[in-house]
Amino acid sequence: MSGVDSPDPDDGLRRCPWCLGQFPEYVAYHDTEWGVPNHDDAVHFEFLILEGAQAGLSWATILKRRAGYRKAFAGFDAEKVARFTPRKIESLMQDEGIIRNRLKITSAVSNAKLFLQVQGEFGSFDEYIWGFVGGSPKINRRRRMADVPARSRESDALSADMKKRGFKFCGSVIMYAHMQALGLVNDHLINCFRHAEVQR
Repeated sequence: MSGVDSPDPDDGLRRCPWCLGQFPEYVAYHDTEWGVPNHDDAVHFEFLILEGAQAGLSWATILKRRAGYRKAFAGFDAEKVARFTPRKIESLMQDEGIIRNRLKITSAVSNAKLFLQVQGEFGSFDEYIWGFVGGSPKINRRRRMADVPARSRESDALSADMKKRGFKFCGSVIMYAHMQALGLVNDHLINCFRHAEVQR
């Protein structure tokens, strides 16, 4: 992940190097979604499923299957996923549109039930998770990819609390990725054109 100053050759904009040299949807994800503060519970639930599926794999692998996951997991409707039966889980094990890992699939279902519990306790999952950053995005000013951590004090605390509640695939590294993706932290490099846009 070198070449911090490398612009995309098509438009000359400077971007975080992790998205360069990838397929168009990957760059679009960086440009339009990653790091944007999000307060939609459905999106939080979507990323819990996708990031859990990513464990041990690349984000590119999951992003290419995003539409497959949306179809397989009821449009990322937590209430519907929480009601998935063993028979439904068996059918998902045959679904080529997703990663067919039984533990990841069953964990998505159990996490959906816990997600609903958190909503009931806090009013929304959004209210719960944003509490770990004091309700406002944490704005970082990193110059190189080497400066971006894999986890933080906040993700450690979030992960520990989620594990205590019974969530699976919620380690600190996974939850820091969640915080980066949904804008709880702004980890766009400062020379990336999106850093200032996201901060605004």
